[in-house]
Amino acid sequence: MSLLRIIAITILPLLYSASLLAASGLFTDNLDGKFDASRYLSENAYGFLPVPVIITDPAVEGGLGMMGLFFHETEEEKSARLATMQDENNDKAAHNLLPPSVSAVFGAYTGNGSYFLGGGHMGFFNQGRIRYLGGGGYGDVNIDFYGFGDITLNKPLEIKTQATAIMQTVKFKLAGSDFYLGPTHRYIDAEISPTNINDLIGNFPPEWQESLTNLLTRNITTSGVGFALEYDSRDNIFSPTNGLKYQLNYLWFDETIGSDVDYQLTELTALHYFKLSKHWRTAFRVEANYANSDGFLPPYATPSISMRGIPAARYQGQSVAMSELELIYKINLRWEVNAFAGIGKATNDFSEFSESPSRISKGAGFRYLIARRYGFNMGVDIAKGPEDTVFYIQAGSAW
Repeated sequence: MSLLRIIAITILPLLYSASLLAASGLFTDNLDGKFDASRYLSENAYGFLPVPVIITDPAVEGGLGMMGLFFHETEEEKSARLATMQDENNDKAAHNLLPPSVSAVFGAYTGNGSYFLGGGHMGFFNQGRIRYLGGGGYGDVNIDFYGFGDITLNKPLEIKTQATAIMQTVKFKLAGSDFYLGPTHRYIDAEISPTNINDLIGNFPPEWQESLTNLLTRNITTSGVGFALEYDSRDNIFSPTNGLKYQLNYLWFDETIGSDVDYQLTELTALHYFKLSKHWRTAFRVEANYANSDGFLPPYATPSISMRGIPAARYQGQSVAMSELELIYKINLRWEVNAFAGIGKATNDFSEFSESPSRISKGAGFRYLIARRYGFNMGVDIAKGPEDTVFYIQAGSAW
């Protein structure tokens, strides 16, 4: 999850809580007299902001955390940004909601005893022509492992992964286009072990017993470099209603740059947002990830299906693809409801992708326009997957 996405998800619950204690006029829109945070956002510039984080993913049995956001800008930059935000005729006000540079520190603890600590930085330079996103941290994560593709375990195996991770990307705007291109880097140094060593015995298909036992009881480092190519024409960075966003990442993991395993990772994400009429619009997501490796990769490095209703890392494989379709109905200025459905596949052999089982999720939700001036909404989605029903606190688009 990007730093921008984390900010979007966590800052609005804080604003809502604050509004219950604040003067009503500050959180009332003169247009319709409804609750709205636009004025509050446009009149308050933070140097530091503590933000609570709620984790709902059943893979880690939920959890709580805290994030501290540090905004970096001069007084002149702050005044210029707020002036732009306060201009009600500016249809790009949402792009000025965050300052040019934001740093974050965070920590969280989950219901199954996992925890993680870290920090990150998001920076925009040269009038947004250069974008940087990077972060790192340490995590001790317990998560159930079910197998790779069609190789399934007799029963889920809880895996403990203690890891230090560093990830960063720099992207440069290509001329006057909506394309960005730049280098990317990922590094993870991990110690993998089962919570109960006895669960390894007889838990795998016999032909995979030795190789998977070795994979799940080792220290391993994955280090990769590559490039990121992005196209972004969305009309709003938080709650888009029209436009496209395409992202292609390609990374080489090799022993010459400190990796214990050699492979290539390709990630492609395509997001589409379309207005159908005054009240109806739709959104469509397609994502495909492929790890070109001669052998199994550690669970944390193996692609997995990522959709609402499916716990993190539940279905993994070297070849993964998924798509989601969402239909949104705008009831009035403030309220809208949505319904969505998705399908995903995960397999270890690309040639057998079409025969692999389909994992289907579906659900519904609602949004409230919490900051009209910025087209910024918030709500809840409830999704039913193959095994679980999960609720999500959403700020804007789920993607």
